[in-house]
Amino acid sequence: MNAEKISPSATVGARVLAAIILVASIALATCGAIVWVLGQQSLRAEIDEYLHRSQDRFEVLAVDGVDPATGAPFTDASQVVYTHIQRSVVRPGESELGFVDGELRWFPSAEVTLRAEKDAALVERLSELSVSPQATITTITTSSGSYRVMVVPLRDGAAQAALAQIIDMDDAGADLRRTMVLYAAAAVFTVALVTALAWFGVERLLHPIGVLRRATESIGANDLTSRVPVKGRDDLSALARAINGMLERVQRSVEAERSLLDDVGHELRTPITIIRGHMELLDPEDTQDVIQTRCLAIDELDRMGTLVNDLLELAKTTESGFFRPRATQLSELTVQVFDKARALGERQWVLEESATCVCQVDPTRLTQAWLQLAANAVKYSDAGSRIALGSRVEDGQARLWVADEGIGIAEADLELVRQRFGRSTEAERRAPGTGLGLSIVENILSAHGGALEISSQQGAGSVFTLRLPCDHHAR
Repeated sequence: MNAEKISPSATVGARVLAAIILVASIALATCGAIVWVLGQQSLRAEIDEYLHRSQDRFEVLAVDGVDPATGAPFTDASQVVYTHIQRSVVRPGESELGFVDGELRWFPSAEVTLRAEKDAALVERLSELSVSPQATITTITTSSGSYRVMVVPLRDGAAQAALAQIIDMDDAGADLRRTMVLYAAAAVFTVALVTALAWFGVERLLHPIGVLRRATESIGANDLTSRVPVKGRDDLSALARAINGMLERVQRSVEAERSLLDDVGHELRTPITIIRGHMELLDPEDTQDVIQTRCLAIDELDRMGTLVNDLLELAKTTESGFFRPRATQLSELTVQVFDKARALGERQWVLEESATCVCQVDPTRLTQAWLQLAANAVKYSDAGSRIALGSRVEDGQARLWVADEGIGIAEADLELVRQRFGRSTEAERRAPGTGLGLSIVENILSAHGGALEISSQQGAGSVFTLRLPCDHHAR
């Protein structure tokens, strides 16, 4: 499939990389916008301060200055404006104009680069401001550009003159624009560098995902041994360990299923072979042979039915929802199980001890396991022999036992009887069975987080103990 050929980073990695690039671009663009706005504000503040200083010089000239033509203080406002324009040293990008009664009267020499008098819209707006009673600093925008202007009116009776100082904002902001161009270039380079580093980093970080994918793809029905290499202690390493744990469980489950199928096939094959063999040799004319073969077939079919029922019960112990714990009083459970067990056979039933505490267990399943052990004790002991049940709590663990005086189990067979379909030689001679009872018991205990302990002496009897954790309190 095409999806199997996609690089592990082609989706997650691309999204992570795109997110990094987007965040870096937004951050740099935001910083650039902030720098631009602050730069514009700083530039305007600097220009306004410069204009205020020019206004102060002009007003000082009007009050304390001397008319160069007469050598006496100024008496004509227009002469003050004219003298100021003559004496001013205008910087590049600046200009000064003189107005008398709203009419343009003077403009700077040809050396001044900014020819404000040629911008009709600007002159018209300055003319309006020149007849204002107060000094004005404002921004005027025309088709030729944007200007920061200061107009200072000066009145001497009936006439009113005004000095207009103009600063070209485009020229004044040239340095800021050059700075922003350099910033933009640096930002593009930074994004490119971040992209390269992020690509390298994302590939390295997401490399384990590719390893995980290849490992999971290599797992099949014939190979469940592949594992994901784990390096480091980050989140992906934790994911790899979790997947390895899952693979372990899958392997155990599949191997257990195969083993169960092999065992079931073996156990079912025997009665089928027996029935088929006797049916092939059956003499229909021999009534006695027909009756014997019928009885044998029914007996074998009953054994197969018992086997199937036990297998179904064993399968239930691995289903979700099988284990439903609740607070259970062990003393009550012990008495209930003891009363039920006494009906299993004519034995000397003894209740040795009863734990007086509450544990979180599944009483139904625990009763099932306990009675299974009691039924085994009856099956493999003689009538009238002693069978004891009891329960106690030691070191935070509940111990529920069944002790009999039956045939016992040889030490060599202790592991065998724990296996599915496993039965000792003496047990097979003693009574029929499927060998699944202890497997069911151990699965129930496994759901409780417990284990089955077996202590036995051949010919003297056995003690089977259900051991399970118990976070208890006495009552």
